Amino acid sequence: MVCGYHAHGKLAQESCFELYFRKLPFAGGYCLSCGLEPALEWLEGLRFEAEQLDYLRNLNLFPEDFLDWLSQLRFRGDVWAIPEGELVFPGEPLLRVQAPLPQAQLVESALLNIVNYHTLVATKASRIRQAAEGGLVLEFGLRRAQGINGALAATRAAIVGGCQATSNVLAGQLFQVPVKGTHAHSWIMSFDTELEAFRAYAHTYPDSCTLLVDTYDTLQSGVPNAIRVGQELAEKGHVLAGIRLDSGDLAQLSIESRKMLDQAGLTQTRILASNDLDEYAIAELKSRGARIDIWGVGTNLVTCKDEPALGGVYKLVAASDHQGELRPRIKVSSNPGKSTVPGIKQLYRAYSGELVVGDVLCLAHEEPSLQNGQIGSTQPLTGERKTLNYDRLEPVLVPVMEKGRRLRPAPDLQNCAKRSEKSLQSLAPEFRRIQLPETYWVGLSDELLSLRKKLLLEALR
Repeated sequence: MVCGYHAHGKLAQESCFELYFRKLPFAGGYCLSCGLEPALEWLEGLRFEAEQLDYLRNLNLFPEDFLDWLSQLRFRGDVWAIPEGELVFPGEPLLRVQAPLPQAQLVESALLNIVNYHTLVATKASRIRQAAEGGLVLEFGLRRAQGINGALAATRAAIVGGCQATSNVLAGQLFQVPVKGTHAHSWIMSFDTELEAFRAYAHTYPDSCTLLVDTYDTLQSGVPNAIRVGQELAEKGHVLAGIRLDSGDLAQLSIESRKMLDQAGLTQTRILASNDLDEYAIAELKSRGARIDIWGVGTNLVTCKDEPALGGVYKLVAASDHQGELRPRIKVSSNPGKSTVPGIKQLYRAYSGELVVGDVLCLAHEEPSLQNGQIGSTQPLTGERKTLNYDRLEPVLVPVMEKGRRLRPAPDLQNCAKRSEKSLQSLAPEFRRIQLPETYWVGLSDELLSLRKKLLLEALR
């Protein structure tokens, strides 16, 4: 496509694309925006090296003048975005890319690859954190992630979404986040007895010792041996940090283990659970009275096993005409949900007190009144109209890149996690429910709705 743009004199044609998704994943009530900083880093580094140009040349598809143009290519566009950790809903642009058409087109797949996956994992992590109801959630997905790069991306997104630590030490170094872990069953099996293995591990890590207790028999062997080692640690002035349950009936085992630990005086020793956990399993375990303090969540988090793709799209919403004027463009589909919303847009979020009450998509040049406390909008598919009453109305999309350069340093990942937590607190509980949440309001302003109808009619003619 870019070669075609080059051949047909479209190198300088201005365009605007928006990246958004059409449906919430996990049958949930919200998403958390994530992946912005990796996306901006990729845009800044975009270039074609000599080896890549040689490969393209050997395909015998592209003329030499186009390859020469590619050799000098750098992204020089402007980007507006929803900050990482903010709530986002279907139809809302996570990114708005305004650049010469070939540049904006070329970056489509990379932006979708980065933002789709990060947003999906961050959202999954926040759902798991909510189900844990204050319990510590650790990201344990390294071994099941899709490759090393996938594992790093998953850890980053999981931290933004609410996980407090990771077992991925490289991610800990790169992103400056806490690392937590324990030993495997192979540690136990490499010693002659379970007790010997526990003692050796406690000797090595006396102040951070968590023992895996299910290698042979959790309640008859593992927990009693862990208690014995915990008491030996206490005699030396240390505390057994925890035990880990990784199989069996986690609810019943945690209840019985808690009784045994408390009766032995190890009241500070916490219980960590793993084994194919997700938000549904955690909620079910808590409903049964499980005495679990820490949740190690791996496969179902980093693969988002129940819905492994967000389904985000990247659509042209404006392009310059022959006079150089940027005009709205629309894609029409026989499936109404796939017809796009044209024009360069801004998203406004309405608050009543500390809670969000709805979002309104407007054309970028619109300036909704911040004084009258009301704003009307319409959902384009259903035609339903609603007036939002608000105390404050805030624009959500902010400029993050100008002429291919970031406008500010990348924020600390923990700050993104704090934004996620604050965002979720602003969303009423009925929208945060793990199952059967209410539908959050997202509507179009009257001017944007009118433009969409006008362009739909013109296209149909």
